[in-house]
Amino acid sequence: EGDERAFAQLVEAYERQVFNLCYRMLWDAPEAEDAAQETFLKAFRGLHRHDPGRPFRPWLLAIASHHCIDRLRRRRLRLTSLEDLQGEDVPAAPTPGPEATALEREQSRRVQQMLAGLAPKERAAVVLRYWYDLSYVEIGQALSLSESAVKSRLHRSRRQLADLWRAGEEKALAAGGRQNEPSAA
Repeated sequence: EGDERAFAQLVEAYERQVFNLCYRMLWDAPEAEDAAQETFLKAFRGLHRHDPGRPFRPWLLAIASHHCIDRLRRRRLRLTSLEDLQGEDVPAAPTPGPEATALEREQSRRVQQMLAGLAPKERAAVVLRYWYDLSYVEIGQALSLSESAVKSRLHRSRRQLADLWRAGEEKALAAGGRQNEPSAA
């Protein structure tokens, strides 16, 4: 009802989730901060469109994901390279040792690269499902898709990500094998 203090409480409650969604879609911390701020501004201006009978979180995340999809479309028009999309590594939780930390960082980098290769709506569906644990129905509402379309997009995305992962593993094995071959000097 226009109560700015009440909206400030909503921002405090959801700012981390909205920023993380924007970051996982955009892979650039400053751009994710801008996108999160724009999301809350759009939500404030559009509060009259929110159905109080429905959960607030999926509605807010839908605004964020649509805003990020729009940004990604504009970015694609600028023909951004893959290196530019990688951005910073997502901070990892503390791990027991340096080997585990290095492996986790490498896997995170690979996942970032693979997600960057997905179309924006597929990336949004994957992030909403596996990072935010939204149901197919909630993802469909967030992305304006039917439940079956969400399932189909997630299935294709998982298959594409698995193929990319396997290709990376095969490439790494092939590179490792060449390094261990004796050289003919």
